Amino acid sequence: MADQAVMTREPLPGTAREPLTARTAWALRSWWLVAGMWTRAIMSYRASFVMMLGANLVVTFLDFVVIILMFRHTDSLGGWNLSELGFLYGTSALALGLANLFVGSIDALGERIRTGTLDVMLVRPAPALAQLCAERFSLRRLGRPLQAAAVLAWALAALDTHWTWDRVLLVPVLVVCGTLIFSAVFIGFASLQFWWGEARELQNSFTYGGATLLHYPPTVFAKELVAGTVFGVPLAFVNWLPALRILDKPDPLGLPTAFQFASPLAAVLSLAAAGLAWRIGLRAYRGAGG
Repeated sequence: MADQAVMTREPLPGTAREPLTARTAWALRSWWLVAGMWTRAIMSYRASFVMMLGANLVVTFLDFVVIILMFRHTDSLGGWNLSELGFLYGTSALALGLANLFVGSIDALGERIRTGTLDVMLVRPAPALAQLCAERFSLRRLGRPLQAAAVLAWALAALDTHWTWDRVLLVPVLVVCGTLIFSAVFIGFASLQFWWGEARELQNSFTYGGATLLHYPPTVFAKELVAGTVFGVPLAFVNWLPALRILDKPDPLGLPTAFQFASPLAAVLSLAAAGLAWRIGLRAYRGAGG
């Protein structure tokens, strides 16, 4: 009877015996609780928060100023005008900013491994990945997505394109999927820190560097590089490929039209790969004493 009671006992939250949906819900709730704790701490110093948010808005806006200054000397870049580059900039910066807001703190994984503080998270009754992503959550990171949203709103108003139902629908889809793809890149490359403590710089080259790449049209880059963002790290699905459909631009690679609608699939595959990398890294981790 005792054995039977053990076998029918309810699984603990976040354990492998739970259904996937229940584990996902518990991970999201854990992230919310940790992020809420850090938000309450930050809002205790509201003047500092406002100043930091304002400084973040100004600094991120300077990225787009560079593009504006470029168009003082030319009418187009690779066949794309200023409003079209504003669309690319707004979508990529918005997706990166939201991903950085939600999971960007995971880039401190290597520091936690070196100091042994990752072990503390592993013994808590909450998913370690959710805790790491919400660690030191800061609303001042809203500066980048707010600035990007403003640029995107201007670009959408200035674009000279024929808006069909699929093009309208693609805009929110690419923002959501772009956020998920960047989140997967954050998590996937951060997981390399289980083996290589300096992988943070490699991660930054694919997140912040990748977003900067996507600010400009694919026609100004070598086809080999563009192909790498399609069949390698799928950054092209953040905005390049959907933008070809929305802005009615020719594909420099001549890919099938289906690729322009494949951002949701790319996001799912990216998250699956990032989750696999995290699980493999976590199983390889031996703890501060091991």
